[in-house]
Amino acid sequence: MLGTQKKFQLPDGREVMIETGKLAKQADGSVVVKIDDTMLLATVVSKAEAGENVDFMPLTVDYQEKYAAVGRFPGGFFKREARPSEYEILISRLIDRALRPLFPSDYHAETQVLVTLISGDHNVLPDAYAALAASAALTVSNVPFNGPISECRIARINGKFVVNPTVDQMDNADLDLMVAASEKDINMVEGEMKEVSEDVMIEALKIAHEAIKVQCRAQRELAELIGSPQKRTYCHEKHDAELKDNVWKFCYDKFYAAAKEGIANKHLRSQKIKEIETAFLATIPAEEASEKAFMLGSYFHDCHKEAVRKMMLNEQVRLDGRKMTEIRPIWSEVGYLPSAHGSAIFTRGETQSLTTVTLGTKLDEQIIDGAVIEGKNNFLLHYNFPSFSTGEVKPNRGLGRREVGHGNLAMRALKPMIPLEDNPYTIRVVSDILESNGSSSMATVCAGTLALMDAGVQIKKPVTGIAMGLITDASGKWAVLSDILGDEDHLGDMDFKVCGTKDGITACQMDIKVDGLSYEVLAKALNQAKDGRMHIMDKILETLSAPREDYRPFVPRIVQMCIPKEFIGAVIGTGGKVIQEMQRNTGAQIAIEEEGEFGIIDIAAANKDAIEAAIEQIKAIIAVPEVGMVYQGKVKTLQQFGAFIEIMPGKDGLLHISEIDWKRIETIEESGIKEGDEIEVKLLSIDTKTGKLKLSRKVLLPKPEGYVEPERHERGDRGDRRSSGGYRDRGSFSKGGGDYRDRDRGDRSPRQFEAPRKPSDTQSSDTL
Repeated sequence: MLGTQKKFQLPDGREVMIETGKLAKQADGSVVVKIDDTMLLATVVSKAEAGENVDFMPLTVDYQEKYAAVGRFPGGFFKREARPSEYEILISRLIDRALRPLFPSDYHAETQVLVTLISGDHNVLPDAYAALAASAALTVSNVPFNGPISECRIARINGKFVVNPTVDQMDNADLDLMVAASEKDINMVEGEMKEVSEDVMIEALKIAHEAIKVQCRAQRELAELIGSPQKRTYCHEKHDAELKDNVWKFCYDKFYAAAKEGIANKHLRSQKIKEIETAFLATIPAEEASEKAFMLGSYFHDCHKEAVRKMMLNEQVRLDGRKMTEIRPIWSEVGYLPSAHGSAIFTRGETQSLTTVTLGTKLDEQIIDGAVIEGKNNFLLHYNFPSFSTGEVKPNRGLGRREVGHGNLAMRALKPMIPLEDNPYTIRVVSDILESNGSSSMATVCAGTLALMDAGVQIKKPVTGIAMGLITDASGKWAVLSDILGDEDHLGDMDFKVCGTKDGITACQMDIKVDGLSYEVLAKALNQAKDGRMHIMDKILETLSAPREDYRPFVPRIVQMCIPKEFIGAVIGTGGKVIQEMQRNTGAQIAIEEEGEFGIIDIAAANKDAIEAAIEQIKAIIAVPEVGMVYQGKVKTLQQFGAFIEIMPGKDGLLHISEIDWKRIETIEESGIKEGDEIEVKLLSIDTKTGKLKLSRKVLLPKPEGYVEPERHERGDRGDRRSSGGYRDRGSFSKGGGDYRDRDRGDRSPRQFEAPRKPSDTQSSDTL
C-alpha cells in the first residue's frame, strides 16, 4: 500500500490516523487525517522566493467542504461549490490563527494551506481536526515551520470534560472551546460557554493541552517515519547594519519619550512618531532615503515597537497615559434611531459602535445549507467595519473574513442570554463600527446588549466584553493590559477578548504573536478581564438597567397558536392557497411549522385587529362540526338532488332537496335557492365512515299544521335512494383530522379520492 501512516488515540479511545505520501504528492506537503468516516486532505505549497519588498508572512489558509463528502448536492442554480460559507470562513480563521505565529519572522514566501473535507461522518465535527491536518502537512514538508501544533475541541458535558465530542454529545454541552497549542504552550483559544467561571476555563485549557501534546508527538513521529524532511534554506530580507544602527541610535530614546507622554488621541500619537522619523530622514542623503525606503520603514517599526514595549514594562504606563488595568472613558445612549426596533450607541475611548436590533418572524429565519451543518438560525449578528472608522480611504470590497469572525464572536457572547425557547421572533443585530481604536468587537457586545434591551427583548442578563493585551520581553518580564488600544494590539503580544455576564463567561477569543502563553499569564488575563467587565457593566446599566417592558408600537406583534398536526394541511391549503388568502385578507404574516404532534403557527402583524382576524379564520378552519348545531352556511353548488352548503371554511355538507322545506319540492330551481345565498341549516348527522355531513333547513322552519310524513319506500326503491343522502355525486369533506376529510390536502385514500359521478343531461336525479 502506498503512503506512510501514523495513528494515535483520543482520550475516549477513538483512533485518529494521519497518512502522507499517497495523495497530492506534487504539493510541498500533504496529509490525510481520518477519524471514523471523516477524512480531511491538507496540502501546503510555498513559493521558492519571496516577493520584492515584503516584510510580512503572506499566508493564505482556506478550508472547504465538498458536498459529495456527505452524499449531497450543493444548493442553488449552479450545483457546485462556490464561495465559502461563513462556517468555512470561521474554520479557515481558526487554522490561520493557530499556524501564523509559528512561521519564522523572516520567512516571507507566499504560502498557501488548503484543507478539504473529502469524506464526512455526520456525527464527527471536522473543525476539530482541520488545524491538525494543516500542521501535519507543514511538518512533513520542507517549508520552514516552528511546529508542530494541533487543535482540539474541549467541551463540558453533564459536568465532565470531553475532548473532540461527537455531534450527538454536544447537545448537552455548557462549554465549547477550540484550543490550539504546541507541545509547550497554548497559542489560540476561541469558544462559547454558559456563564462558566475563570477556574473552569483554566481547567478546560489544561485538559485540551494534554490531548494536543499527543497529537503533536504523532506528527513528529510521522515526519521521522518519512525521514524528517530537511527544511529549505532561504534569505528573504536585505539589511544595512550601519543604517539600522543609526536609526536606533537616533530614534529609540525619542520614541520612548513620545510613548511616555501618554497622548490619548491616536492621530496625534501617529503624528509625533512621524515627526521623529522625518527628523532622522533629514540626516541622510535624500537619494539613500529613497533607495532604502522599504528598509527604513522596517527599522522604524522595529525600533518604535521595542521602545513602546520597554516603556510600558519599565514605567507601568500605557500609550494613552492609563494604568495597566484602567478602562477608557465610556458613554452610551439607547433609542437613538427612532424608526429602528431597538438601537444603541456605545463609545469607549475612540471606539464606537452604532447597533440596531430588528425583530422579524419565522419567515425571516436564516436557512443554513452547508455540507455538514444544516438547519435554521433565528438569532443573527452582523458586524460592519467601514474604512472611515479608522480615518482611511479604502475601496469597499464587500464582506471580509474579519467582519465574519468579529461578528461571530459577538453573536456567541450574546446568544446564551437570548430567551430563544420563549421568543417568537427572529432577531437580527447589526453593529456598524463608526470609530475604531481597539476592541470594536467588544464594543459590539456592549452595544448589542443595550440595543436588545431597548428593543424590549427580555434578555436573561446583560453581557459585556473586554479585550486584554500582553507585553513581554526576553528576560521573562510581562504585563497584562486591560482594554487595549489598536496600537497596543499591533505592538503587543496578545489580543484576548473575554465576554460574559456578572455570573460567568459566555465567549472568548485569544490570538497571540509569540510561541505560546503559560497558564499563569492566562489566569492573570482572565481575572483582570473579569474586573474590567464588571466596570463596563456598571456603566451600561446606568444607561438602561433592564429590558423595556414592551416593544415599540411599530414592532410586529406575534401570537402563537398550537394546533393538532393533522390540521396543518387544512390551514395551508393546496399550493398554499388557503394561508395566502388569509394573509391577503387580514394583512397578517402567517408561518406554520410542524413540531412533533403539533403545528405551531406564528401570526404577526403591526396591529391587533389583523392578528385577531387571522386567529378567527384559523379557528374556523380547524373547528370540528357538531351534530345538532345550527350554522349560517353559504350555498356553494347546486345539484338536481340538493345543494352543497359550506358551513365552515372548507367544510361542506349536503342539503338534500327533501330537507329544504316541509312541502314537497320536485326540482332545486323550485326551492328558490341560488349559488352564493346564505341560509341557516342544522347539522343532522355525520357519516362516521365517509365523513359526509347531512344538513337540514326544514327542521328550523315551523312544521305546517296537519303535516303528514310521506310514506317510506322499501329498500331498493328509487325513492329510498333519492332520500337516503348517500350520494356519491359530491362528498362533504371537511378539513382536518378525525372522521373529516380534507378536500384540499390530496392525502385521501383511493376510496376517498374517487371522482364524483355527475348526472348526464338525459338523466334525472331518480336514475342516479
